[in-house]
Amino acid sequence: MGKRADVNGEDVPIVKLVPLHERNVSKTGYRKILASIKAVGLIEPLCVYKEGSQYIMLDGYLRYRACLNLGVETVPCLLLPNKEAYTCSRMVSYLSPVQENRMLNRSLETIDEKTIAGALGLASIKHRLNDNLLKQLHPQVADAFDSKLIMKVCAEELTFVKPEQQVAILKEMQKTGDFSAAYVRTLILRTPPSLRNRKKRAKAPWDRGARQRQELTAKLEEAERRYDFYTMLYRQYVADLMKLCIYVRRLISNKRIAAYLKVRHPEILDSFHGIIFETEGGGK
Repeated sequence: MGKRADVNGEDVPIVKLVPLHERNVSKTGYRKILASIKAVGLIEPLCVYKEGSQYIMLDGYLRYRACLNLGVETVPCLLLPNKEAYTCSRMVSYLSPVQENRMLNRSLETIDEKTIAGALGLASIKHRLNDNLLKQLHPQVADAFDSKLIMKVCAEELTFVKPEQQVAILKEMQKTGDFSAAYVRTLILRTPPSLRNRKKRAKAPWDRGARQRQELTAKLEEAERRYDFYTMLYRQYVADLMKLCIYVRRLISNKRIAAYLKVRHPEILDSFHGIIFETEGGGK
């Protein structure tokens, strides 16, 4: 393991902070940061290193701009020995949907919803509370949603079928490599009535317009054709590889050819032996 840089905390006058680089500010991101600092204060310190009488900012430009706007005079900072010691942005771990849900629910035990929404720069956090959605998902599907393998819209569509069918659809998505919402809907459309979730009040794919059903069916047929094509291509590749192995083994089994290659083209002979070793487990 490499050496760890020493990091100390320090409250720095905002007038001594200097951005390492000036950059354009996202209005949406800036408004969220500004709302958060207004509501609960600056939680995450800036990362800086000292250069003379100034403190050069390595991370936290939006927070710095927000503090300037709010008239904050002193800002908590993590003081790094030099700019090469900065690795903060690489260490950021974004919350998964389940982690965010758990955090918001715990926050609601002590803070009202309006305050939390204001801290996040949102009008409401109801759409971020996925309790009902998570309860309707099979654990395997919930894990796929939590690891961001499938989007929220896909998870919501999967609630139209029973948990065991959710897993079957997830496996089909993984098999084809198609995790789009359109493909999920086509698979739901093909779900037998016995595996549909009739408790859902929202309009399910099979209850939507005829045109949309036709589009979904066409999407499914296209995915099936693509899967069949790649399956055939893989089988042909395996067959060609086996033929190649037979041919190569015949070549190196011929003493005259093997002797010639050993003298004139040893690297080719080594490659042939490598092919046999990798595909048949043979050796020289």
